[in-house]
Amino acid sequence: MNFKLTTSAILLLGLTACGNKAPEAVKPSPFLPTASIQEIMSSIIDTNADDVWNSVATVISKAGIEEKSPKTDEEWAAVRRHAVTLAEASNLLVIEGRKVAADGVTTSSVPAELSAAEIQKTIDAHPQDFVARAQAFHLAVQKAIVAIDGKNTEALVDAGGGIDKACEACHIQFWYPIKKKPEASS
Repeated sequence: MNFKLTTSAILLLGLTACGNKAPEAVKPSPFLPTASIQEIMSSIIDTNADDVWNSVATVISKAGIEEKSPKTDEEWAAVRRHAVTLAEASNLLVIEGRKVAADGVTTSSVPAELSAAEIQKTIDAHPQDFVARAQAFHLAVQKAIVAIDGKNTEALVDAGGGIDKACEACHIQFWYPIKKKPEASS
């Protein structure tokens, strides 16, 4: 048999023999993030979380104590829509290429919070942590959805606390990390 090997074939055989693989093509992301993380927080997460949290409340006034909670199927369905929106917002937070804030926009007027550039640097340094925080938020909201589906106001209140804890854990790590505490004097 007469074999003719081209330069390409020899190169391919050489790479294979050395255990090297040709570089894989990078697939472009199917997502086109428009809103920043800050905009998702203020436009989607904050408003819908408030609607879930405020769906069960005790209001004390001069007129007395009023217990507020969803009563009708329509009221429960409205709270569920807010919770589902929250759960899906957790996915929006972690879409690759999403900026922390729009260019030139500050993240807060509170000095304890980091700048958008500092937050982005922290997220970039710990992307797995950021994804884990978003997923913890998602799971906390799922507990609220289960409570809503069961029309269980007590479980909804508990789940609301879990949502708050998940939010705060992410904010403490990425938005306003706790600085080193001063050592106790002896």
